[in-house]
Amino acid sequence: MDRSILHIDCNKFYASVECLKNPAIRLKPVAVGGSAEERHGIILTKNEIAKHFGIKTGEPITEAKRKCPQLIVIEPDFPLYIKFSNAVRAIIAEYSDYIEPFGLDENWVDITRLGGSSEKAANEIREKIKREVGITVSVGVSWNKTFAKFGSDYKKPDATTVITKENYKEIVWRSPCGNLLYLGPKTEQKLKAYGINTIGELALANSGFISATLGKNGVALQNSARGLDMAEVRRAGESSAVKSIGNSFTTPKDMCTDNDVKLMLTLLADKVSARMRKQSLKGKTVVITVKDSQFVSFTRRCPLLNYTCVSSEIRNAALKLFRENYLWQFPVRSIGVAVCDFGCDSAVQLDFYGHVQKEQKLERLETAVDNIRLRYGEDALKCALLYRESPFVNASSHIDSAYTFRR
Repeated sequence: MDRSILHIDCNKFYASVECLKNPAIRLKPVAVGGSAEERHGIILTKNEIAKHFGIKTGEPITEAKRKCPQLIVIEPDFPLYIKFSNAVRAIIAEYSDYIEPFGLDENWVDITRLGGSSEKAANEIREKIKREVGITVSVGVSWNKTFAKFGSDYKKPDATTVITKENYKEIVWRSPCGNLLYLGPKTEQKLKAYGINTIGELALANSGFISATLGKNGVALQNSARGLDMAEVRRAGESSAVKSIGNSFTTPKDMCTDNDVKLMLTLLADKVSARMRKQSLKGKTVVITVKDSQFVSFTRRCPLLNYTCVSSEIRNAALKLFRENYLWQFPVRSIGVAVCDFGCDSAVQLDFYGHVQKEQKLERLETAVDNIRLRYGEDALKCALLYRESPFVNASSHIDSAYTFRR
């Protein structure tokens, strides 16, 4: 029996909640974005009216204001959004306990066990959310998660799209490659260079060529394009293994020197390593993400000799990556550090220079610092480097809200 998977996407979620909270702005262009003063000034979401002005998610608020001077920009209220998100999931839970969140505003739901018409159930859920929560959702219905997600994006707002084994070639395969889940802009450009423009062309391409060109990720994307995504919807409360832990931060002023970057990497590595120790994780690959003042960004990674959760090891690897890959054509606007490839060394090779013993001592020291901070607060102990005069030192109090866990 084919599975019945729904993907439920709250339309313009943050903006919809803000307009529900304040009816006076419902008929005006509204966007939710970060603080322009602290330079987290990008559009997180916008309402349908703002969309008509060409405002895009992810663009700077200053650019959005140029397109629409009357745009109302509201700073995000995440506790409120979580409350609404939970209300939506409470309604979904009446139909299934196999609910897998995809951010605050999206959920996959497996209703196979429910029986009956999947489209009817999707419409019931959609109407109930609109009536009881006050916001609209779009729902995709299919036999796998990828096509269900495609369906929820296909018609917006307040719509249900059913993608079956009979119609997916007409609906999904004719769409651009970039509309496929997890296929990013760089991969799309690479495929276009080889004449692969649509999801159908990706599905029908030579598998050996796709594997050679895009690696394992390309194989997974091609299987998804072919409708072969058989990933399960996790039961509510279940979580997958953490694949990476990272922090990124946009500084109040551009970073203009290696010392500025070193200070921020020290802050970020300290936060990342503490979260790794909290989850008893050690990683063997460090990743940095750098965005310059022209909003051009890149990502670089490097392997470590041993698995570690020591902040200085992470910081030094990140700084080495930065110095090897950044030419200072422009100041740096934001920087991020992440660690992945988690595991542990079952047997550690000692060396004559005492490097391994030193790292073990540092790990014990940082664990002690974690315990002190847990008892007396985050500011109880700081790295001496952070006591220098710098416009970036105070950023440490904001970094906690900028971390990411990738699963």
